[in-house]
Amino acid sequence: MKTYNAKPSEVQKKWVIIDADGVVLGRLATVISMRLRGKHLTTYTPHVDMGDNIIVINAEKVKLTGNKLADKTFYWHTGHPGGIKGRTVGQLLGGRFPERVIEKAVERMITRGPLGRQQMKNLRVYAGAAHPHEAQQPEVLDVAALNPKNKR
Repeated sequence: MKTYNAKPSEVQKKWVIIDADGVVLGRLATVISMRLRGKHLTTYTPHVDMGDNIIVINAEKVKLTGNKLADKTFYWHTGHPGGIKGRTVGQLLGGRFPERVIEKAVERMITRGPLGRQQMKNLRVYAGAAHPHEAQQPEVLDVAALNPKNKR
């Protein structure tokens, strides 16, 4: 028996739209990262970008369990001495770019390196319900219906 290795020219990418309204952030991020990598396919090849193009809408309405809205903090460093800064998830979701919460959650589940950066380019996150990708005719993936724990 031979092991099948997909070539980049053989890959057929689909467009998938996911509604994040009321879905738990971590569970949503795991489904998105699995789809971006292509691990849901039987022909999965680790060194080839086989994942789908993912469109996430209503990113500002994503839910977090427990007290994470107030307690979970994202930190970054400015590069200057004493330049550590941080914002809570509640501040990010209520701010100018609420889609960054989902982007960062997925980015931290994708492998680091050139292939991971290529796969992250296939993710498009929008705060509201409108998106400019109707021409691609994306199919709907209902993450909330996959498992009862996914919806809050």
